[in-house]
Amino acid sequence: MSLCFFVSDLHGNINSYNKLFNKIEEEKPDAVFFGGDLLPSGLFAYSSSDNIPKDFIGEVIKTGFFNIKQILKEKYPRVFIILGNDDSKTDEDSFIQGEKEGLWEYIHNKKVSFEEYSVYGYSYIPPTPFLMKDWEKYDVSRYVDPGCVPPEEGSHSFVVKKDDIVYSTIKKDLEQLAGEDDLSKAVFLFHSPPYKTKLDRAALDGKMFDHAPLDVHIGSIAIQRFINTKQPLITLHGHVHESASITGSWQDKLKKTYAFSAAHNGKELALVRFDPGFPGEADRELI
Repeated sequence: MSLCFFVSDLHGNINSYNKLFNKIEEEKPDAVFFGGDLLPSGLFAYSSSDNIPKDFIGEVIKTGFFNIKQILKEKYPRVFIILGNDDSKTDEDSFIQGEKEGLWEYIHNKKVSFEEYSVYGYSYIPPTPFLMKDWEKYDVSRYVDPGCVPPEEGSHSFVVKKDDIVYSTIKKDLEQLAGEDDLSKAVFLFHSPPYKTKLDRAALDGKMFDHAPLDVHIGSIAIQRFINTKQPLITLHGHVHESASITGSWQDKLKKTYAFSAAHNGKELALVRFDPGFPGEADRELI
C-alpha cells in the first residue's frame, strides 16, 4: 500500500503550504503531487494576508521541503511537480534546480517511474480570456471559445515562434507523451481537468460574450478524449476552483479511469489522499 498526497492551485498561499508541510511530516506519505498554480501572481498575490517573499520558491517551497528532508530522512517522499497557467514559465529553471538539489521531480511533459506505476506530467490548458499564455495551447484545433484570447495574441515570458504556437495542440502533445504506452498503471498529473466532467464546471451560468452564451465547462477536450481512449489508472487535475462547489464532487470516473481534483474555492487547503492500488478509496480533506 502507498499513501499519496495531491494538492493544486495553492497560488502562493503560505498558510496552505505550512499546513501541507505539517501533514507531510505527520503522515509521511510515499509521494506528493503538485498540480500547478503554485506561485503568487495576479489577484491571488494581493488577496493573501501574508507578506509574500520575493523569492517564494526559495524561501517557502525549497526551505519547507529542505526542512522536511532533514526531519524525515529516508522516509522523505517522492515529490512530483508541474506548473499551471498562473505560473510564469520563467520560474521553470528554479524548479529544475530544485530537482537537481534532490527536493522534487519536475515532470512537465515527462514520464517517470514510481514503484510499479508510471507517472506523467502535463501543464498546458486550453485558451482562456487571460492574456498570460505561457501555459496555454490550442486544444484539438485552432478553435477558441467566445471571450477567450488565442495563444498567439497573448503575452509570453519567453521567446517563442508564432508558428510553434499556431500549429501546436494539447492533443498532439499527449499523443507524443504517451505514445503506445500501456497506461493501465499510469498516473497523469494535469493542470487542466477534462472537458464536460464534474471537475471543469465554471461559474459562467447565463453569461454571454457578444451575444454568444459562454460554455460553463472549461476543461480540455483533448484531455477528455485522451482519458476515454487510453484509460490511465488515475488522473489528477486542478485549475477550476469552483467546480466541486457547483457539482458537489471533487472526483469523477471516465470509464475505468479515476479522476481527482484538488482545486478549491475556499480558504482551506484541499488535500486529496489516494493509494494507486485502491483508487476508489481516495478521500479529500479541507484543512
